[in-house]
Amino acid sequence: MDSELLDISTSNKLQLAYGIGHILNDVCASLWFTYFLVFFHLVLEFSASQAGYLMLIGQFTDALATPFVGYHSDHTDNLISAKYGKRKLWHLFGTVCVLISFPFIFVECIGCSTTHKWAQMYYYSAFIIIFQIGWASVQISHLSLIPELAEDPHVRTHLTAIRYGFTVFSNLFVYICTWLVLHLTGKCDTEQIGPTDAWKFKHIVLIVLGVGTIASIVFHCGVSERPSRTALTYEERRADTLHTSMFRKPILYQIAGIYMSTRLVVNVSQMLIPLYLHRTLGLPARTLAVVPLAIYVGSLFAAGLQRLAPRSITRKINYFLGSACSLSCFAWIYLDYDEMYKIYYIYLVAVLIGFGGAQMLVTSLALTADLIGESTHASAFIYGIMSFTDKLSCGLTIAVIQMFAEQSGIDYYRLVLAGVCGGATILGLALTLLLPNQTHNILVNEESSSVGDHSEIEEHRGIE
Repeated sequence: MDSELLDISTSNKLQLAYGIGHILNDVCASLWFTYFLVFFHLVLEFSASQAGYLMLIGQFTDALATPFVGYHSDHTDNLISAKYGKRKLWHLFGTVCVLISFPFIFVECIGCSTTHKWAQMYYYSAFIIIFQIGWASVQISHLSLIPELAEDPHVRTHLTAIRYGFTVFSNLFVYICTWLVLHLTGKCDTEQIGPTDAWKFKHIVLIVLGVGTIASIVFHCGVSERPSRTALTYEERRADTLHTSMFRKPILYQIAGIYMSTRLVVNVSQMLIPLYLHRTLGLPARTLAVVPLAIYVGSLFAAGLQRLAPRSITRKINYFLGSACSLSCFAWIYLDYDEMYKIYYIYLVAVLIGFGGAQMLVTSLALTADLIGESTHASAFIYGIMSFTDKLSCGLTIAVIQMFAEQSGIDYYRLVLAGVCGGATILGLALTLLLPNQTHNILVNEESSSVGDHSEIEEHRGIE
């Protein structure tokens, strides 16, 4: 293990710089997943199905972009990437795309606010597509740095937990900022969100993007990626064959299913909780910031627990604890909605949802890093495959849910949260319990014999 890999386990400065490299994505994702449907349906007054279609466009774009970015991130080979780092180069590209597109999503249509809603959808779709391409570039490049920076599975778990810890802090910042803006500019304690609140979201977006931009600058200055090499080593050539051979490995689909199920639980609950609070429970605008804030307080506890967990705690145990917590919360949502629940218990449910979802998510990311093992040359592509399943499934799920929302009763989002998120939790837990005991380096280990034969042929020909 070289000095750079040793640094990552001992240098708090390097861990800090890596962790904040995803803050811009995190604050945008927090607004996207928590307030996108609220903003377009309740503020801009798009129909529920139109808001769902816009969400689907974004998620579908992200789903297509992630494997594309992953593949080309692994294969970027030019003078700039050799000096600056191919992962950081894609990260920079994505950052620029996010900054030039996201501010236009959470504001009224410039010059076309009075046109038909279907016409405005073309306007917003253009910015959503650019944003999602940029978001995917930042996400994949940042994730693929984990196997690059650390070989030890426990250190990778620490990096994943640190990354998620900053995700939690980012979400906390967004929700506190949202609460302050709503509280200082209106009667958010008694009134519900509506069309007159459009200008407030513009100010929230500008504040959080400013913080995200500063964090991205610190990341690029503080993290040094190992320079790309034009001549691949034997291990890199072996890992490079995974781009085609990995699709024959059932373990890839199993872990992708775990990651997809986990993201469904986290993202769908994050998107529907505000609508559940507004429509089913009839709570004021204040709760649209405070309840998500409570969710991420629970997430913060989970990230800290993962960071301090001993090596003896297995991935299966971690995922089981998270899924058990999540299932109890969704059962509580289904069974209870009286006045005591609305006033007090909803915050306890929110904390437990955050804890369970974070526990599951950090574990699923750690399983993905274990799957990659030493195949860091193919890491971005594998993360891209995982993210493809996540984005496509979430987009389709939300679009279908919103299609039926307009004709349903006030209990609709309560039933959907319990059924969809509870079902996804059970699926993720089942797939996790069926995993083999050892997932580290499994793709490379299974491929080694066939690739080894190929390398012997190359050596015979004088290629080595």
